[in-house]
Amino acid sequence: MFKITDLTKKDIINVKDGAKLGPVKDVHINSADGKVVAIVLDGPRRFLGLMSAGKDNVVPWEKIKLVGKHAVLVEVD
Repeated sequence: MFKITDLTKKDIINVKDGAKLGPVKDVHINSADGKVVAIVLDGPRRFLGLMSAGKDNVVPWEKIKLVGKHAVLVEVD
């Protein structure tokens, strides 16, 4: 078991291409049963990393393959 806040400290890596997808910004939780539905990743940055360049990326919980000590592996297109 782990804390949701622990996710914010881990790298999110796409197993399809090895790319870092960005930090966890938020978590969507189903209020009916309390289960995590998705993680929300901060969108890409522009202007020296200061401003958001686009919308956030939502990764459904089913796409998470492994939560490791230092990284979370996901499989997204």
